[in-house]
Amino acid sequence: MASFGTSTCSEEGLLAVVEQRKRKRMISNRESARRSRMRKQKHLDGLTAQAKQLRTEKEQLARSLSLTQQQCAAVEAENCVLRAQGTELSRRLQALEEILCLVGGLGGGSPANWGGNFNSVGSWGSFMCMNQPIMASPESMFYC
Repeated sequence: MASFGTSTCSEEGLLAVVEQRKRKRMISNRESARRSRMRKQKHLDGLTAQAKQLRTEKEQLARSLSLTQQQCAAVEAENCVLRAQGTELSRRLQALEEILCLVGGLGGGSPANWGGNFNSVGSWGSFMCMNQPIMASPESMFYC
């Protein structure tokens, strides 16, 4: 009978040890889960801060792009105007060279020897338009 009481005592001690280990494991698991939640929260906070910083950078880049596009459009418009003015000046230069050739064929020399009345509308009338200003402007140059 003595052996019966001893085995019960050792079984109770064994059960107590098993229960103690279960409690330790449970506490350890809870602590591990808490650390895991903290790491997850820290990671989420980092991602939230990065998203905010990227949104700010995106807005700055969008403003910069818009400004650059406006400047590009202005430069393109000015370029169209300058091309039109260059074309007009080339036409005028060609017309003036033709006049010089015609006048040179009339006797050459100074304008006094050229003959002809530059103020009359006669044969020189077609060249009077050469005194007109160049009329190219950004508003008139939609397509180059």
